[in-house]
Amino acid sequence: MKALTWHGKRDVRVEDVSDPEIEEPTDAIVRITSTAICGSDLHLYEVLGPYLKPGDVLGHEPMGIVEEVGPGVTRLNPGDRVVVPLNIACGSCWMCDRRLYAQCETTQVTGAGKGAALFGYTSLYGSVPGGQAEYLRVPQAQFGPITVPQTGPDEQWLYLSDILPTAWQAVRYADTPPGGTLAVFGLGPVGQFCARIGRHLGAGRVIGLDLVPERLELARRHGIEVLDVTELDDVPGALIDLVDGRGPDAVIDAVGMEAHGAPLGKVAQAAAGLLPDRVARAMTDKAGVDRLAVLHAAVKAVRRGGTVSISGVYGGEQDPMPLMEMFDRGVQLRMGQCHVRRWVDEIIPLLTADDDPLGVADLRTHRLPLAQAPQAYEMFQKKEDGCVKVVLAP
Repeated sequence: MKALTWHGKRDVRVEDVSDPEIEEPTDAIVRITSTAICGSDLHLYEVLGPYLKPGDVLGHEPMGIVEEVGPGVTRLNPGDRVVVPLNIACGSCWMCDRRLYAQCETTQVTGAGKGAALFGYTSLYGSVPGGQAEYLRVPQAQFGPITVPQTGPDEQWLYLSDILPTAWQAVRYADTPPGGTLAVFGLGPVGQFCARIGRHLGAGRVIGLDLVPERLELARRHGIEVLDVTELDDVPGALIDLVDGRGPDAVIDAVGMEAHGAPLGKVAQAAAGLLPDRVARAMTDKAGVDRLAVLHAAVKAVRRGGTVSISGVYGGEQDPMPLMEMFDRGVQLRMGQCHVRRWVDEIIPLLTADDDPLGVADLRTHRLPLAQAPQAYEMFQKKEDGCVKVVLAP
């Protein structure tokens, strides 16, 4: 089969790889009909190379048709249309019983000290072949795949794999009071959904911040108040001034480790990328730092007693934080990998509504064949051609 494989920094290739097979009774094989490029895939493209090896298959936002199931999978049948969550979770361990699916104890990557295995996301999360491919082996299929109707375009359901529940969790964690103000840093795909979900769940005012004109316009189209950060000398101060001199009740960081405006963090990430993988892994594990401009701005902008919810991926072990200020101002932090299946039952009714309240039909900007995935990665990273969300068709 054809699959997108990693070969080095900014070097991904579509190659022939072995077809997946049933390996465990709880496996399923899914023929992929659509698979998206996630913003966190760009971390693999740029800074997380030490945890990948040439030939690793990328991708964790797939959906398709069930082709085959193992004898331990009784809830799926060949021909079912499914979305595959990025987490690989058993659904029945101590963590899963508490709906903490990103911490599943059956698939935890204990050797790396990490939570549940993820599709297509480095040795830190199990080196499980990903879904930017023609076929995907799905472990723990007795629980994981989300069965969806046979009707409707793939994009009506595809975002259940990651970015839609990730945004839903971020907004739930932000806990904006009814009628209050939510600010969203970063209007990429997750940030777009955070802003829309925030309005849907009762925020009286949602302010989105970004520096890409197309992203700002897309958010504005959905009734979001937007700020172009390139026009602001003091982003936290501007937000505080805009919201009663106090700041927003809640702030979401939907950017993560590769934020703009953090030159020292960028230099540190680049330096680690020049080291041999073994040394770079050790450095990252013990002394890694992120680009923290957005997170620091979020912490400084939120009102006293407010909440900062982090959905952007961070990987640093030595990230400096303004703890004295956070403690004095009573800032709460909530964060973590999304527990995808936890939120699906709340979201699906909105996907079947005639008025498309979350605007899932208005997010994808590019649909391309899998063969063009390398060009799509480059375009997405460089924010060219108005690219906000890419969906690949194997």
